[in-house]
Amino acid sequence: MKFVRRSLMLATAAVAVLAAIPALAQTGASQPPLRIGSTLALTGPLSATAMTHKLVGEIYVEQINAKGGLLGRKVEWLLKDDQSKPELARTLYEQLITSDKVDLLMGPYATGAILSAMGVAQRYGKVLVHHTFGIPALSTYDYAFPAWSIGAEPGTTVPNTVFDLLATAPKPPKTVAFVTSKFPSIHFLTLGAREVAKKRGLQEVLFLEWDFGNRDFGPIAARIKDAKPDLVWMGDIALEGNMLLDAMKKIDYSPPLHFHTYPAPGPMTASVEGNRALSLTIFEEHAPFTTYLGAAEFIKIFKERATKAGLPYTTVEVQAAASYSAWQILEAGIRATNSFDDKKIAIWLKKNKVDTIHGKLRFDGMNNYGDDLMRVKQVQGGKWNVIWPKAYAAPGAKLQVQ
Repeated sequence: MKFVRRSLMLATAAVAVLAAIPALAQTGASQPPLRIGSTLALTGPLSATAMTHKLVGEIYVEQINAKGGLLGRKVEWLLKDDQSKPELARTLYEQLITSDKVDLLMGPYATGAILSAMGVAQRYGKVLVHHTFGIPALSTYDYAFPAWSIGAEPGTTVPNTVFDLLATAPKPPKTVAFVTSKFPSIHFLTLGAREVAKKRGLQEVLFLEWDFGNRDFGPIAARIKDAKPDLVWMGDIALEGNMLLDAMKKIDYSPPLHFHTYPAPGPMTASVEGNRALSLTIFEEHAPFTTYLGAAEFIKIFKERATKAGLPYTTVEVQAAASYSAWQILEAGIRATNSFDDKKIAIWLKKNKVDTIHGKLRFDGMNNYGDDLMRVKQVQGGKWNVIWPKAYAAPGAKLQVQ
């Protein structure tokens, strides 16, 4: 009898477990999506570059969901257009948290919008991983984490990297013209470069500023031509550099050396006048960068999707890599803490390094910044190639001058 009763009990338990399986499966399947909210400059003067960030975000979310999502929840990216306006970005991030009730945030594109989003994130205690913030001293929110590996003092370190490269030229520049947008991070780096140039003994022959959104570069081009500099340092963002180079072409002038801070990657390589343009980067499609976490798979997917989307530059470079790294950072924090809790994620990120598409990042420096990983690249034959430092240069690539 005991055997019979025991058999009946085991059978009953087995039936109960089997009956529970569909319910458990249904519970897992009905988990609400993990909603991540952000804005991008889908319209306005920053849209040429922001469209790259949009494509990267879409690719990353698809990759995550193909692997089962995060902690068993599918990811849903709620994206809004801030129209390249920081004040609108502030309003939209407020909406994302209060009205849309997103679980987590992702930063927007460009320093002004990021600073606005940072203020909102701070009010609600939300982690904000951001990918293109250029003034580390202003990033005082403890839960803000940069994928833009520009170091804590880029006003000094970044220009020194550029001028170290230029010192290797057959005829190093002796005179320099600084022309810059008043866009916050661009202006900040240009002012830093002026100080570094002065300490290095370069003669400044011109300093001009323009308001962000300016489209008339004719007078600026004429002033540069009259100054006859060996180097033109262009504090530009998005299409500003292309417009200035085009204005120079109209007056039959081509600068011997020209550096651009944050140009739109595709339009600069597609322009004849953009040949030999210098700029900053953290990643380009060649060794050693292609060996970093997720790089090979992302390069293949991005090229296919960028071609289909009609983007002017289908190669992964600094903007795409910074955007992808931001998503990698957020995912690392979630998986390491096994949580979507902003505080837990922030504490973990501050104490640990994260592998990304452009290297291992740390967040234990001033305002959560780590190392300056900025390199110098140049447009060569319609493609960006890293040329400095030499250890990161594309095979056979070196500085080209007129």
